[in-house]
Amino acid sequence: MRAAALAAGAVAWTAAVLLAPFALSSHLAVPTAAAAVLYDAAGLICHQRPERSFHLAGVQLPVCARCAGLYWSAAAGALAAWLSRPRDMRARSLRVLLGVAAIPTALTVSLELLGMASPSNAARALSALPLGAAGAWVFVSSLRADGGRNGERDRPNGL
Repeated sequence: MRAAALAAGAVAWTAAVLLAPFALSSHLAVPTAAAAVLYDAAGLICHQRPERSFHLAGVQLPVCARCAGLYWSAAAGALAAWLSRPRDMRARSLRVLLGVAAIPTALTVSLELLGMASPSNAARALSALPLGAAGAWVFVSSLRADGGRNGERDRPNGL
């Protein structure tokens, strides 16, 4: 159940990030308070700079464009890993996968830090997609493989 919980959590977090601006713009007490907590939590791991963030309903997302790309693709990667057939991959293969998936993000971050480029928010988000998807796929797949070794059944019914 750990893999399912991680996949569900990734999807829930992504949905919360996308719904938070609408909750803030609703001016209703409970949704606004919940969104404020989400923005505070996201602020612990993201710089939340307005010029580097997407906006929905005229309100900034609680995470920057790069983090949004990571989260969106992590939700997809987690679901794909949970719904797919478990594969036994070697640790070295997983490290290579993560390393290759990190290249676009590392490249855009490096170019920004060196002052050689200023990618758009869309480019920041797109460069993060491979890393988010690969990271979540590795984590969920690893949990499923570990569950199989421990005799647990952690996959959707019928698969």
